[in-house]
This record gives sequence, C-alpha cells and structure tokens, in this order.
Amino acid sequence: MAFSSGGSGAMADINVTPLVDVMLVLLIIFMVTAPMLSYEIQIDLPQPTNNPVDPPPDPPAPIRLRIDESGQLFWDNSQLPKSALKPSLMVEASRDPQPTLELETSPEVRYEVLAEVLATAKNAGMIKIGFVETM
Repeated sequence: MAFSSGGSGAMADINVTPLVDVMLVLLIIFMVTAPMLSYEIQIDLPQPTNNPVDPPPDPPAPIRLRIDESGQLFWDNSQLPKSALKPSLMVEASRDPQPTLELETSPEVRYEVLAEVLATAKNAGMIKIGFVETM
C-alpha cells in the first residue's frame, strides 16, 4: 500500500511476484526430490512364537577388589595376597556367566599397583572390569 501526500512521489511497494514464483519453484523441487531421498531398509523383526523363551539367568554377584593406600588387596573385604590374585581371577573368569570385577582404589594408591592389577585381570581372562568410586 502506497502512501502518497498528493504529489507525484515514488511508490514504496515491494513487488512480491518474483519472490512467490521462486518459492513455488523451490516447493515443487522439494516435493519431487523428497520421495527419492527415502529408501527401504531390510530389517529382520522377531516373529511371535507360541513357545515361551526362558529368561536369562541372573548375573552372578560382582567381585569387589579393593586396593588400599599401601597396595594391599582385599577380595570382598577379606585380605588377599598378591600371589593369589591371578589364580583367583582365573577361577572367576572361567565361570559362565562371568562376574564383573569391580575395582575400588584409594586415592593415594600408586598407579603402578593399579596397572599391575589390571594387567593381571586381563591376563587371567577377565572381560567385565569396572571401577567403583570411593567416597
């Protein structure tokens, strides 16, 4: 809408026809290309059966291995010598399902002690190893 003060001034209207034309062309382009962008994915969905599936067995209780500031090992709050760590871990690693090894360390423990325990656990065949935050 132009406001004129009665003189022969210039009109300040914006011509929106080219803008509408461009928008309609873009709309048609997107409408044509959008179905081409979707493609089928093969998914093998499980089929319902009449046979009930046995629930998985309960996981075994985790093993809590605590390392105090002097480097002493405690297996579920009972002291464990370092020489008995690998055989104990090998026995637990052979169980099916394997229990989780939870490592709890004191903030003052040396890194070398923790690295040695982790290497022993890995060499014994432990797969599930987790760290527990101390309070």
